[in-house]
Amino acid sequence: MRLKDKVAIVTGGADGIGAAYCRGFANEGAKIVIADAKLESAQQALEEYKRKGVEALGIQMDVSNVNDTLELAKKTVDRFGRIDILVNNAALMRVAKISRNVPFYELDLNEWDRAMAVNVKGPFLCARAVFPYMREQGGGKIINISSGNFFRGGGSVKYPHYVASKGAVIGLTRALARELGEYNINVNCICPGYVLTNWGTDPYRIEFGKIEAAKRCLKRDEYPKDLIGTAIFLACSDSDFITGQTIVVDGGEVML
Repeated sequence: MRLKDKVAIVTGGADGIGAAYCRGFANEGAKIVIADAKLESAQQALEEYKRKGVEALGIQMDVSNVNDTLELAKKTVDRFGRIDILVNNAALMRVAKISRNVPFYELDLNEWDRAMAVNVKGPFLCARAVFPYMREQGGGKIINISSGNFFRGGGSVKYPHYVASKGAVIGLTRALARELGEYNINVNCICPGYVLTNWGTDPYRIEFGKIEAAKRCLKRDEYPKDLIGTAIFLACSDSDFITGQTIVVDGGEVML
């Protein structure tokens, strides 16, 4: 088991892609902290892990709230004694509705601010909260989640606030990798493609998934399980000399 006894925080970890990261880490022996804005979903996920004998903690929080992020780190250390892995997965798009195909000059400025608060400020605050503990223990792994949409400029769908926020995540990844390397903290980024999750089962999303699949080298749908291996690799010792990198996991639609 590559993550035996490691402690992993996954924001937005109650369902969808976040839940896939949690399950993958748990299968590799990690202790899991499910940090999610939706308390009921977090509790349901927590019960699943308890039934399987996985040590897990569920915490309701808002990643854009500084006090919530500090409490997340403190509660994790109070329960498990350390923080080895942080996955900044929570984002404003599919869990909370985000405007699409609105001309940028008509976009609600409050929605722009909220997207930046969750998608950019959130990873910054969470990294800031776990840093003292990782520094004290001699290292850690931070995995940020961006999106292939950044490289496509949003593609056929207009949502400039989302695209801009996900580009900022890549910039934040590189800046933190430079700053935290001296503390043996690796900071890397995963860019998923269009992923079919439990949020995307309506006919429109399925049809859109087919359109996206046709653009890939590997012409099939992408599912949360397709991201687990990359996340485990970046979380375990196999990637100890890799930092500041962005890995696109989309079947070959975007090539860096």
